Amino acid sequence: MSAQLGLLSMNTALLYQPLNEVPDGFAGEHRYVHVIGTTVFVDDRIDDEGWPRHFVGIVEGIGWWAVDVPAESPDPSYGAAVDLRNYFGVASAAEWLAAGRAVQTAEWARTHRFCGRCATPTEPSPGERGLRCPACGLLAYPRVAPAMITLVTRGPDGPEQEALLARGANFPIPMYSCLAGFVEPGEDLEGSVVREVQEEVGIEVDQVRYVGSQPWPFPHSLMVGFRANFVDGDIVCQEDEIVDAGWYRKDDLPMTPPEISIAGKIINAWRSE
Repeated sequence: MSAQLGLLSMNTALLYQPLNEVPDGFAGEHRYVHVIGTTVFVDDRIDDEGWPRHFVGIVEGIGWWAVDVPAESPDPSYGAAVDLRNYFGVASAAEWLAAGRAVQTAEWARTHRFCGRCATPTEPSPGERGLRCPACGLLAYPRVAPAMITLVTRGPDGPEQEALLARGANFPIPMYSCLAGFVEPGEDLEGSVVREVQEEVGIEVDQVRYVGSQPWPFPHSLMVGFRANFVDGDIVCQEDEIVDAGWYRKDDLPMTPPEISIAGKIINAWRSE
């Protein structure tokens, strides 16, 4: 049995205040996240008052907005826009969260302009972050897709313990990380851990323990982190998902994710135990 695990969540409530509408009487400054495709350009003014905008919350007393830049419009950043991964390196954690919320909100509004049931143009639903069909009444809310991510370990606690790390087929560089996958309908989070590990590498696990979560705006996920213990099996990689996987000791790790992701936090926490 492993030792008690510490939680790794950033607790977004301590960092910023996500909101759907500007609070009554708000007199603070405003900041505008121009969403250009999937990149962002943050400025203290909106480049075009005619572009769609959505309030996303308050960061350190400043109201943040998502501004959906139309695809046919000139680039308001003049090439300075960055993707969210690069924005992480220049922004605070709260600013990065607000920018991620801005990208997700803008993308949701872009892809729900028409009712999915009857194709009627949708309208904002008063008092909530929703788009309503005026013809049939169908409501659409921003999508959040829960996904589990887990570090599987084998052996007793200590320097000899090994962790199972894998290189995903979509990784552009030879980086190894935790196993991850989306939660299926009718499945709880712990069950998704057991299923995904078995599907991706052929390993059986138990003692699934929650360690934290992270909003992950690529494009609209909530990553829910776990630890699990190896039970049985030999590594057999799911070829369309996993390029390579192996067991690694703390003193002989391959390249792993940075702490922008909960995967990096989980691996680093295990390494420091």
